[in-house]
Amino acid sequence: MIDILKKNINRSLERFMDRVKEDYKFHLVNPVLYDSLREFSLRDGKRIRPLLLILSYMGYCGKNKRISPSLYNASTCMEMLHNFMLIHDDIIDRSALRRGKPTLHKLLGRTVKTADKEKLGYDLGIIAGDIVYALAIDAFLSIQEAPERKEKALRYFIQTAAFTAMGEFIDTVYGVEKLDKVKEKDVFLNYTLKTARYTFDCPLVVGALLAGAGPRDISLLSHLGLLIGQAFQIQDDIIGIFGSQKKIGKSILSDLAESKKTLLVCHAYRKLRGQKRALFVKLFTKPAKTYRDLLAIRKIFIHSGSLQYCLGEVKSRFETTLKILGRLKMNDKYRGIIKSAIFPLFKHSNAVAQKHRIDIRIGGLG
Repeated sequence: MIDILKKNINRSLERFMDRVKEDYKFHLVNPVLYDSLREFSLRDGKRIRPLLLILSYMGYCGKNKRISPSLYNASTCMEMLHNFMLIHDDIIDRSALRRGKPTLHKLLGRTVKTADKEKLGYDLGIIAGDIVYALAIDAFLSIQEAPERKEKALRYFIQTAAFTAMGEFIDTVYGVEKLDKVKEKDVFLNYTLKTARYTFDCPLVVGALLAGAGPRDISLLSHLGLLIGQAFQIQDDIIGIFGSQKKIGKSILSDLAESKKTLLVCHAYRKLRGQKRALFVKLFTKPAKTYRDLLAIRKIFIHSGSLQYCLGEVKSRFETTLKILGRLKMNDKYRGIIKSAIFPLFKHSNAVAQKHRIDIRIGGLG
């Protein structure tokens, strides 16, 4: 069923991009703008956000209620919000690749001939990101549901966009903050705001609000979403160091080059002492890091116990998520499908644990 839903989501994305081309008269601006936005938006992805919105809605809407096609159209709001975040995040991080292809600002830098393609790309990328956020609101409004439910869900959606931007603000500040100033609680606040809220919390809660779920389950879904979102971001940080360029779709040195203050980094700094800490700080703060530096930092994360600690944090959040899922007053069928959608997201953690002989299994997956 997940595969069928994803196909429907992809078709809805295509139809949505076709519609907005006419509604917003993109042809009057510049063909590069629309072509770039369409190509970027339709790139292969997990589609986990619109998928969770749909599953949550179906889990609470009642067995006999007919699912409106507008639900699929509206679910694309989550994917467009995701794209909006990615576009601006790639500009902030000066990233060249996204999903194995040029980032949007790189594509837009080719709009006209100029001596400074980089600046043009950044400028147009910011503008394009703003357009994509407007399109996300447009997609949301297409759902056909009771006005009161729709208003509550829209307010939550908009709040999520603001919270995610706050997370980006924190992440950017921490990027230049001294390592000893950033604590684990700060890292988890960043994970909550920048990733967990809009990736898991928002789609689950918005779907449930639209379907008329009660306040108890809305609260549980939010807690569930934040926990699994934190786990997902910890794993993402692990992959950023221990993964491959092919797997993450961008330079393997990108996270390290940005000196991101992740849970791995904060734990290692807290555990290391003397010359070992000094070496770690020297490598981590080095302006231009090399692949050799990456390998050295990997060893430090392993020997300091930081990799094992972070995998343990992923595991504990995953297991608590499953317990909360079992407490929801949701249709059992869709509870099971949500579980099936979440499980594969953490196969990378198991692969890293197995490769480095760490005795941690998440969800019993191999």
